[in-house]
Amino acid sequence: MPGPSFQPWLARWGLVPDGEAFVTDHTGSWLLPVRHVGAPAMLKIASAPEEIAGGALMEWWGGEGAARVLAREAEALLLERAVGTASLADMASPGRDDEATTIICEAVERLHRPRGSRPPVSLVPLEVWFRQLAPTAVIHGGVLAKADAVAKALMAAPRDIVALHGDVHHGNILDFGPRGWLAIDPKGLLGERGYDYANTFCNPDTSLALQPGRLQRHLGVVAQRSGQAPRRVLQWILAYSALSAAWMIDAPLNGETPDGRLAIAELAAAELGL
Repeated sequence: MPGPSFQPWLARWGLVPDGEAFVTDHTGSWLLPVRHVGAPAMLKIASAPEEIAGGALMEWWGGEGAARVLAREAEALLLERAVGTASLADMASPGRDDEATTIICEAVERLHRPRGSRPPVSLVPLEVWFRQLAPTAVIHGGVLAKADAVAKALMAAPRDIVALHGDVHHGNILDFGPRGWLAIDPKGLLGERGYDYANTFCNPDTSLALQPGRLQRHLGVVAQRSGQAPRRVLQWILAYSALSAAWMIDAPLNGETPDGRLAIAELAAAELGL
């Protein structure tokens, strides 16, 4: 698949290519490693509206908890590049899962801290983000219907409204060396902060997420680190995993099936006594 022309942005921002361009699996955004004033950076050309909105949110974060934005215009975004070699997905696999989860919670906490200005107007409210769940739940019922009821209750009485990353998982919190662990690729949402912790329970992969006792252990770490009630976290896990399954049912991508997300939703529903 032919990619976009990076040349206008290379010329405009004085960039030097520093690797091969590649495309992201889910959003179709193109990225090119570059050098900016000699320092490693990443040039991103977004194709999806939520990716462009995410760039505005990253700029508003100002490098606190997220990669620093060096330049932004239209669909183009220039970011500092992760230079560390550690990976949260690798960390979780050999038995350091709780450590990886703690790092994610620390990054999310930094993202949610108050800023001195209002967030971008492009943020999408969670009520809009969840629009696919209800119609899919009507058709398929089961745990999707339970999740839809829980999601509606959560959003009818939200707590701690913040600018949300919207896609926090092990692959979106990277090792930036001396700068620590920082977020990339936000969706740019607005809603209760609990939403940003839910996706981590589905990651870094389904086999780990479904290991016996993992949800309960992970729940304890997240609840303690975030200061949220475990039941509230469980409700967001149920709502998010069902929404993710609904997306997969409605528009399968790269052979993905909703089975894993539905299984996680069932675990959360069982913990909630639903």
